[in-house]
Amino acid sequence: MIIYENIRLALFSLKANKMRALLTMLGIIIGIASVIAIMTLGDSVTQTVTDNMSSIGANNVTVSIQQRSSEDEEDVTAAITGISFGEDDSAKEPEESDYITREMLQQFCESYENSIRTISISEKVGTGEVQQGARTSGISVLGTSAGYFMANDIDVLAGHYFTQREFDNGERVAMIAQDVVDDIFDGDAEAAIGSKIQIMVNDKYYDFIVSGVYAEADNSTMPLAMMFAGQTSDFYIPLRTAQAIDHSSGFSTFTVMTKDGVNADDFAADTEAFFANLYRNNRDFEVTATSLSSIVSMMESMMDTITTAIAFIAAIALVVGGIGVMNIMLVSITERTREIGTRKALGAPNSSIRLQFIIESIVICIIGGIIGIILGCIVGMAAAAYVRVSTVPSLRSICISLGFSMAIGIFFGYYPANKAAKLNPIDALRYE
Repeated sequence: MIIYENIRLALFSLKANKMRALLTMLGIIIGIASVIAIMTLGDSVTQTVTDNMSSIGANNVTVSIQQRSSEDEEDVTAAITGISFGEDDSAKEPEESDYITREMLQQFCESYENSIRTISISEKVGTGEVQQGARTSGISVLGTSAGYFMANDIDVLAGHYFTQREFDNGERVAMIAQDVVDDIFDGDAEAAIGSKIQIMVNDKYYDFIVSGVYAEADNSTMPLAMMFAGQTSDFYIPLRTAQAIDHSSGFSTFTVMTKDGVNADDFAADTEAFFANLYRNNRDFEVTATSLSSIVSMMESMMDTITTAIAFIAAIALVVGGIGVMNIMLVSITERTREIGTRKALGAPNSSIRLQFIIESIVICIIGGIIGIILGCIVGMAAAAYVRVSTVPSLRSICISLGFSMAIGIFFGYYPANKAAKLNPIDALRYE
């Protein structure tokens, strides 16, 4: 009953001084709105990124060659001689003998056939353009293995994927994007199938037969797609065809789609151990394996850290707002000194006076907090829509903000309330 009466008195006081109350709440409103907006946007971007990466395949393992670190050798040399000399740390370009060979890959697949669903390999030949008469369309030529289309969930709109014979023989066939069909064949995918087209890549001309038309991924769902979206479409050709153009035979990287039930992190460790034996005599390069699930977890952790750090900086405005609340409460106590003296003369204990002003401070902060939450959600959703990510309201930031608002009300309201409670009733009644 006492708390209810104090809340009623607090609301009456705010109503009597609307403009002053609004200016007092402004720091709280801005601080909480900033925190909510930043955390909503951060959570939305994180969720969209992780969903998109997980849709590629949470159990995928990326295997690639990388330059060995020479730190261990330097440490051993220094320990023996007591002297260390600077070495050239510049990156080395792998030679043909450093790449993963088809024989290695076949041996790997045979050793882990119960864990591997498919192998996805891609090799970029270069960028160029499709030419059909006077019409052209920008492309990025990519040699692919049979497992690439399954791993990347590429849908065929017309025609078919490459046949095993086309893969094995390295034939001049291609799969083109719907965008290329729009530019070259007026959007008629059926007319494109079986057509002979000419491409120019790396300043050379090549003729290909179109075997299929695929649907490009919807970049509008990708975070920050506007910043990274390219102007070319992928032009898929068989991997052997790409290697014949590049005069190469090995692979620098490939992706493994593991079967259901296989632990991707454990499989990545086994993969590194397998290739470590094959690369034991290679002094310059080694093979590393990374699971997509670990990358997703790392990215979530990194995004959460960045979001929390920025939100913490924005929360400084809450402290400024709290100081404003304390300041206005001191002013309010000065204005209501006679009221406080009258209540104490009528027998009100110090605890009752203290509680009255603490509750008034909490009410100011909670009302400001609610307004800030509404404003922050609106700004956060607008920002998420602007960068084209699905909005994920940050419930944790809403709960934290409400709790923080109450904490600010208690913390910054206690000093003025305690000062009011300690007023001498005789001095208070004499105050003009």
